[in-house]
Amino acid sequence: MKTFLFLFIFFILSFDVAFGYIGPGMGGGVLAAMIGILVAIFAAFFGLLWFPIKRILKKRKNKNDEEKSIDDKNSN
Repeated sequence: MKTFLFLFIFFILSFDVAFGYIGPGMGGGVLAAMIGILVAIFAAFFGLLWFPIKRILKKRKNKNDEEKSIDDKNSN
């Protein structure tokens, strides 16, 4: 990890200015691509977390409904 950090800092500090021009079309495309990647990552995490939670909540609700129906039958 120290080697990676050292190389990262070395390369960041050793590069010079490129004097390049990126037009507004290219900047907009890069921005749209970054937003798309972030939305895809968020959607993947949401899908991985939401569906198991939904299944657990559904099981809990069904269990509570069964207990209520049993209690209703026993009280009559």
